[in-house]
Amino acid sequence: MDNIKNNMSETAKGIICIIISAFGFAMMSAFVKLSGDLPTFQKTFFRNLVSCIVAFAMILNTKESFFGKKENRGILTLRAAFGTLGIIFNYYAIDKLVLSDANMLNKLSPFIVIIFSALFLKEKIKTNQMLAVLVAFAGSLFIIKPTFNLDVIPSLVGVSGAFCAAAAYTCLRVLGGKEKGATIVFYFSLFSLVVILPFMIISYESMSILQFVYLMLAGVFATVGQFGITWAYKYAPAKEISIFDYSNIIFSAIISIILFKAFPDIFSIIGYFVIFGASFYIFRYNKKLDKVK
Repeated sequence: MDNIKNNMSETAKGIICIIISAFGFAMMSAFVKLSGDLPTFQKTFFRNLVSCIVAFAMILNTKESFFGKKENRGILTLRAAFGTLGIIFNYYAIDKLVLSDANMLNKLSPFIVIIFSALFLKEKIKTNQMLAVLVAFAGSLFIIKPTFNLDVIPSLVGVSGAFCAAAAYTCLRVLGGKEKGATIVFYFSLFSLVVILPFMIISYESMSILQFVYLMLAGVFATVGQFGITWAYKYAPAKEISIFDYSNIIFSAIISIILFKAFPDIFSIIGYFVIFGASFYIFRYNKKLDKVK
């Protein structure tokens, strides 16, 4: 087994990690929705509590740093701040939308990463990439179905979550192999707990035992997703593996139909295909660029 692991390419490891992460986040979303009409801050707090405990135990076991190297703490804090906002926005969208719609809007983040990488990491953005970004956002309109009333708010919050997730993933790329995965997850989870605690206390609602179990399970699967995505982007660049993150939508659609008897409408399905098509085009385009190099 170790031999196979050693012979596996970094890209292959990244792909496996990102698919595991996609499944973890799909299950997390399902348990968040199953937990019912609890405040978003409460759901976010318990989700990150589990991640924090697991990361804490891993760091104790490996004797790694809890807070990372001094020179990396600025970017760790940025990653934690954007990650926390991304979760809050995403959970709100999950509560209000069909599960696969909420998760597909969140999957706009790889396209936003392209923009952020150009703006902040000074990576050149190609015309083809820009066109794919525009097509993806056009596809999102089929899911959002813009209206001039308050019904559009959950979708806009979902898109805001994608922007925050993209900022967090851009920070992960900057960190690269500079910090261990457990350190990154612990720093993010602890930061989130401290920031959210006052809001959670103010808005806290009593829970049934079943709701508490659902939130704990959401935390367990969020931890799987969090470690998966952290390791995935450490193993390989987003341009090589981000396409596989869309397996999350397949998982989410199946879960949504089985558990919630909720089917996305025809416009949402068109939006899924448009966004996935744009992502697949970017994936193929990047592969061709690598061959030329």
